Amino acid sequence: MSVEHASMRIIDGYARGGTDLAADEVWAVEAHLEACGVCRDRLSAAVAAQAPAVAALVDTVWSDLEPHLAATATMPRGRRWSARLSRWMTPTMVPWLAMVVSVTLLALLLDLVDTGSGEVSLVLLFAPVLPVLGVAASWSRGLDPAYELTASAARAGLHLVLRRTAAVLAVVVPALLVGGCVTGVTAAQWLLPCLAFTSTTLALGAVVGVTRAAAALAAVWATVIVAPTLATSRTTFALRSGGLPVWALILALGIGVVIARRGAYSVLGAHR
Repeated sequence: MSVEHASMRIIDGYARGGTDLAADEVWAVEAHLEACGVCRDRLSAAVAAQAPAVAALVDTVWSDLEPHLAATATMPRGRRWSARLSRWMTPTMVPWLAMVVSVTLLALLLDLVDTGSGEVSLVLLFAPVLPVLGVAASWSRGLDPAYELTASAARAGLHLVLRRTAAVLAVVVPALLVGGCVTGVTAAQWLLPCLAFTSTTLALGAVVGVTRAAAALAAVWATVIVAPTLATSRTTFALRSGGLPVWALILALGIGVVIARRGAYSVLGAHR
């Protein structure tokens, strides 16, 4: 692909379904098509020439959608804001995010009433793994009724999963910050593990599915960190300042794997 426009080889290959293109070429041309009207016209001509049945189907679908799109353009401001919000999260994420925030508030209340856990803060103990629950809900084949449409849309892979992950963090992190401030837990103790856990979930999700990865990592955290910490009433090394370099390394590795495996998020297996 050239700097300005997609080559005819890629346009023709994409018109045939993209089966003879590399995953990164498919992702790149889809991203380019969103902003380039010239290449969209070239793709339309290629589809009409090489796949007339597809072109006819697109025309039929467009004729059905056009009246609804015209109505959307004149919708009230509140509904337009809701439509923009839907680009960042699905309706199924809302109860999951509410549950995550509720768990954060419950941990905060238990910390404030002093449950006898000694020096262990429940906010600190649960903060690293809580966003993972929202990430799992945001990219779950079983929870998203529109997952097939989502997976087949342009830039539905890494771009969308990162956008939804950012939406989860935008809701959960402020709640955790408030909880940390009230209980005296510094953000440095949990924010880096939180981001490391999230990136590891996405990295492992490229192999086994984001939902399965989140469930597996949450189970490991509960077994290796939560249970021993509550049993001994001592903050584990993993949540002390000495463990932050390890979390930084995990975060960097997770980001590296996500970038290297970015094409995996374009297939339905990542929704498991």
